[in-house]
Amino acid sequence: MPDELASIPTEFWANLLEMAPYLLFGFAVAGVLSVLIRPETVERHLGGRGLWPVVKAAAFGVPLPLCSCGVIPVSASLRKHGASRGATTAFLLSTPQTGVDSILVTLSLLGPVFAIFRPIAALATGVFGGALVAWLEHERGARMDPDSCQDACGSGEERGNWLVRILSYGFVTLPRDIGKSLLVGLALAGVIAVVVPKDLATLYGSGFVGMVVMMALGIPIYVCATASVPIAAALIAKGVSPGAALAFLITGPATNAATVAVVWKTMGRRTALIYLASVAIAALGCGALLDLIYASTVTAAHHHHVHELLPHGAKLASAIALLGVLGVALLWRPKKEGTEPMTDQAPETVELSVQGMTCSHCVGAVTRALRECRGVAAAEVDLKSGRAVVKGQGLDAAALRQAVEALGYTVAQP
Repeated sequence: MPDELASIPTEFWANLLEMAPYLLFGFAVAGVLSVLIRPETVERHLGGRGLWPVVKAAAFGVPLPLCSCGVIPVSASLRKHGASRGATTAFLLSTPQTGVDSILVTLSLLGPVFAIFRPIAALATGVFGGALVAWLEHERGARMDPDSCQDACGSGEERGNWLVRILSYGFVTLPRDIGKSLLVGLALAGVIAVVVPKDLATLYGSGFVGMVVMMALGIPIYVCATASVPIAAALIAKGVSPGAALAFLITGPATNAATVAVVWKTMGRRTALIYLASVAIAALGCGALLDLIYASTVTAAHHHHVHELLPHGAKLASAIALLGVLGVALLWRPKKEGTEPMTDQAPETVELSVQGMTCSHCVGAVTRALRECRGVAAAEVDLKSGRAVVKGQGLDAAALRQAVEALGYTVAQP
């Protein structure tokens, strides 16, 4: 047993070598998307009635590098600015399942078939769930007030050199948000590879039963879309079918207590139940289809036909660079995070204690919600302490609290 445990670091390093080149490229592309596709841009396209806003919402969410916690405030903001229940649900379903970084990591560890099918499954899940909500809720949709949109979108605009913003988000902010989960996922993959029996599927069966088991495993265990990939790869190596692994990849990122609570609070119990049912149906349906594809093509869901594309030296350099990026992102902290410029002239100050923020997207969403309130001149939000300082004239503390709580957070006077 000690010898087996000693091989866990070896498995960890092997997975890191395979992921690193693709993940670094994914970080770069995510940085570009963060500049080109702002939440405000998404909001402007998701109002109105019918199926089209639902399809656009699901499509917008597929490439965005938002985890399940980060998508909550963005979706709440979408709803606040006029997105229908169906469009908001579609965005909530498709976004956390995948992203450009997780797609590339999927390619590195699970091959091109899985990498292509996964975003398609995310899109299908979003469209299915969003359309179901729109139909069952008989929702006509809503359109944003253009003047309100202009004020809201302008308040959240980031300024500065575009290259600096790309590098800052891609290689500092995003690694900081997913770095811990990624390292934990790699460690769990190593443990599974060493400790779990070689034919895991025989413990509970295969096919539909295996997908149900993996889906049930993914629902209570939150793991981000990127960090879940090495876990899925390790499970497949132990006998789990690709479809069952996909069921885990769908339910793990798309379901957690915070997401369900926000959906329940902002869109009602019925929508929350439809949301959960959509995830379950999509996980089983897409899993069954993926298994059918692999069976008909006799293709193995592993990375051996992919990793030879890159020389060992390139993978080694990428792994070292990735560890450096993660180390800097996780250990280095700027003095102020997610802030807006403060003005000494503002005569009124309101301080709030915000509970539930977990990443930079949370900070940005809270900052933006506060700045949209009447009379606010500047807002500063600190992730570590949860402290929000608002300055302006004629501030309404109750309105400020309500704006933040509408995003799903808990607010108390410090």
